[in-house]
Amino acid sequence: MKKVYESAEAALDGLLFDGMTMMAGGFGLCGIPENLIAAVHKSGVSGLTVISNNCGVDGFGLGVLLDAKQIAKMVSSYVGENKEFERQYLDGELQLEFNPQGTLAERIRAGGAGIPGFYTKTGVGTLIAEGKEHKDFGGETFILETGLTADVSIVKAWKGDTEGNLIFRKTARNFNPMMATAGKVTVAEVEELVQPGELDPDHIHTPGIFVQRIVKGTFEKRIEQRTVREREAV
Repeated sequence: MKKVYESAEAALDGLLFDGMTMMAGGFGLCGIPENLIAAVHKSGVSGLTVISNNCGVDGFGLGVLLDAKQIAKMVSSYVGENKEFERQYLDGELQLEFNPQGTLAERIRAGGAGIPGFYTKTGVGTLIAEGKEHKDFGGETFILETGLTADVSIVKAWKGDTEGNLIFRKTARNFNPMMATAGKVTVAEVEELVQPGELDPDHIHTPGIFVQRIVKGTFEKRIEQRTVREREAV
């Protein structure tokens, strides 16, 4: 089966529909599927539920979908860098399901592994626990969290081969590998696309069995917050 597509738009062709659930990899602006996000924006699809650590920044990353009112609900752990997100949420235009970051990561991993739910101590006694099943283990209270899956997962890798095997680089190896397992269809964009056998098998993070479509992208790699130290006086 051919997995390589010429463009992000072609790679998403036939997969997008209004009201769908989508996972988008990345942490801040690191490791985000920039080209695929742009293609989702261009498609005009709306009513999306997006599962992602955060929602980009104003005008970049998932922020472009937010600006265009294409997102109806976010399932996230951090949303502090986006003023439009704040405005839409406070004005009742956007639904938000907040998760502790580790819980979000484990919910995605569980969904990809076919695990419907798990118990965790994180969030017990807080607003996070409201309405969730509580259970005691060894004299301690835990809450039930459910696994997460998506109609489509869009992820970004450093290198990939034409069979869909992926290698992620440094911080980009955050939510991307687990999201690749949790989508009914996974579409990956890569910085470098090589032939089968060119990747060291011991270095592959996501086996190609989880990836249905792949595209080579070009990336801006914008810095979310540029912080520099003042030069010391000589």
